[in-house]
Amino acid sequence: MSPLESLSRRDFLGAAATAGAALVIGFHWSRDAAAQPAGSRPAPRPFDAWIRIGTDGAVTLLVAKAEMGQGVFTTLPMLLAEELDVDFARVGIEQAPTDAEIYSHGTGGSTSVRTSFEPLRQAAAAARHQLVATAAERWGVAAGACRVDDGVVIGPGGERAGYGELVAAASQRPLPDLATLPLKPASGWQVLGTSVPRRDIPPKLDGSARFGLDVRRPGMLYAVVARCPTIGGKPKRWDAQRAKAVKGVREVLEIPAVRDNGVFSTGGVAVVAEHTWAAISGRDALAIEWDAGAAAGESSAALSRQMEELLGREGKVVRDDGDAPAALARAARRIEATYEIPFQAHAPMEPLNATVDVRADGVEVWLGSQGPHDVRARIAAVTGVDPAKVTVHNLFLGGAFGRRYSTDHPVEAAQISKAIGRPVQLLWTREDDMRHDFYRPAARHRLVAGLDGEDRPIAWHHRMASPSIAAYWGWGGGSRPEMSEIGGAVDLPYALPAHRMEYALAQTAVPVMWWRSVEHSGNAFVIESFVDELAHAAGVDPLEFRLRLLAEPREVREPGDPSGPPLLTARLRRVLELAAEKAGWGRPLAAGRARGIAAHFSFHSYVAEVAEVSLERGRPRVHRVVAAVDCGQVMHPDNLAAQVEGGVVYGLTATLKGAITVASGQVEQSNFHDFEMLRIDEMPVVEVHAVASEERPTGIGEPALPPIAPAVANALFALTGKRLRRLPISPSDLA
Repeated sequence: MSPLESLSRRDFLGAAATAGAALVIGFHWSRDAAAQPAGSRPAPRPFDAWIRIGTDGAVTLLVAKAEMGQGVFTTLPMLLAEELDVDFARVGIEQAPTDAEIYSHGTGGSTSVRTSFEPLRQAAAAARHQLVATAAERWGVAAGACRVDDGVVIGPGGERAGYGELVAAASQRPLPDLATLPLKPASGWQVLGTSVPRRDIPPKLDGSARFGLDVRRPGMLYAVVARCPTIGGKPKRWDAQRAKAVKGVREVLEIPAVRDNGVFSTGGVAVVAEHTWAAISGRDALAIEWDAGAAAGESSAALSRQMEELLGREGKVVRDDGDAPAALARAARRIEATYEIPFQAHAPMEPLNATVDVRADGVEVWLGSQGPHDVRARIAAVTGVDPAKVTVHNLFLGGAFGRRYSTDHPVEAAQISKAIGRPVQLLWTREDDMRHDFYRPAARHRLVAGLDGEDRPIAWHHRMASPSIAAYWGWGGGSRPEMSEIGGAVDLPYALPAHRMEYALAQTAVPVMWWRSVEHSGNAFVIESFVDELAHAAGVDPLEFRLRLLAEPREVREPGDPSGPPLLTARLRRVLELAAEKAGWGRPLAAGRARGIAAHFSFHSYVAEVAEVSLERGRPRVHRVVAAVDCGQVMHPDNLAAQVEGGVVYGLTATLKGAITVASGQVEQSNFHDFEMLRIDEMPVVEVHAVASEERPTGIGEPALPPIAPAVANALFALTGKRLRRLPISPSDLA
């Protein structure tokens, strides 16, 4: 079945009337969703987006994707403008209402352009077909004799009709079969492939962009929540009167923890006030005594010991090609290494917040969310309100990185609003966010490789231990905790006669969740650093060593995911070659500098990076990063560069700066003084080079992050001779 979902005559006319005699077409982003048998699809018609063309010729895209700095509010209208043959400036975009029965919401996994590329263009082609056919019928000519130019249909005799004057009649026509509609070839693109001005930048510069904290509602109060500093703890007693003595404090109430229906929130004591500062001051006055709970003994050191013990015995085998133990037994040399990565916080620049108004007739919610459909469902569950009566207004997101897929903060706001009967704006301070995040899992890896007498790798044995996102959230019934942790490590691109990988689940109370590039962020560091170790042991240049192992083009698939996109080694080899070429690999550098290289496949895209480093007063300094990217056809070159730069910055912070540690059941970091971010004066020059491609576009919001840590670590080894197997890299590791 086509991604375009035809409306019935009754539904189509209803939609057209609602839009003021506009031409309205609903469609799916996901081809897979649209390909489901009709009886298996959610009722009544699960469209992900709508195209609306008004009588004035203005074109509007209603879309359920969220704008969180990745430029989706620009690239998606570009797709529409291109296929409709209209001026990009005349294509507007609106955030779709959160209705899970009509729209498929969710922004993450670097999917927005990849999943919309064909369906959106096909829907636009269908709209163009309707308009051309209408004009041709009016003029009594063949539709094939007409052409379109900037929103105007032009007949063979020079007849002209703008889209706006055609939409009323076009809306009465039955929608066509998509199989008959050709899409514009890339050679004819005029909008796609150019760097049109991004739609979200002007309102962010002039202050008109709406974020969660900009919301104001009649009668609204402000709230903060005191949460137990120990993971899983709860309040025992507190002094509500001391808090109420603070001028402006109106209410003090306990909100319970929620641990069901897919919601994980800590609970605590909420202070509600006339303004945020009064709420924070009232919280400080509570004098809470806490019940630390069962996790009071948790620590990063204890988790590290547990993971080390797990690596000492066989884990669950998740890949077993060839006979790695036998190959290792006959190897001329064995190389072994243990790597470790810490918990990581998301630390978005916009603190978490949500405004919720629970009323007798329903609930309204204002926030920036990656999953507003989840917000709707969870708030319905916690308030007992019919989901159809929960309206979520999704706003700009001031950073997310996976954190704004969680629903703990809007659930807390809903609990408070329901209790006091007023709209409430809940703010998480930076300290709240740092200490009560859902963190990237820590992990420990042990790798053993065997080289033959000619220093060629013949075996690779990888054991990994970590907490699991899938296990924490109960995905897959708990039977496959590895499913969220092994990507990028189980599907090695390099040709190895024997490859065995094992996984062991480490137990911890620390809450975990997706983090930008998810498990690829840590696994790429481990894999690409160890490959560098093998190259050094073999006495071969690190680039040449990788290219030898990628010499034969192959398809590599992740076990258990045969339908997923294969890793094509020829494309990975190409980005390695391009990055090396542009970085001047092999050419001399200034004294005190060195280069390192790494490459990785994630979210359907291929990225190689070369980092140029030095030491300044004993601390690592990254001067230059050259990135080569194969993400298929590039929709917006400037945005591609921006996403790569963002991935590099975020990855460098985790490589050189911030980490989350736990002691006595508490997260030790609280703000940017002890969870450091990369500073402006530490930013390297980042050069981005895209592989020319005719492949469909793939993700780019996350794939640039994984290679940066190993590229830097490998460069520091080339500079100092010291192997760095733990993140973040500390000056003491280089001493």
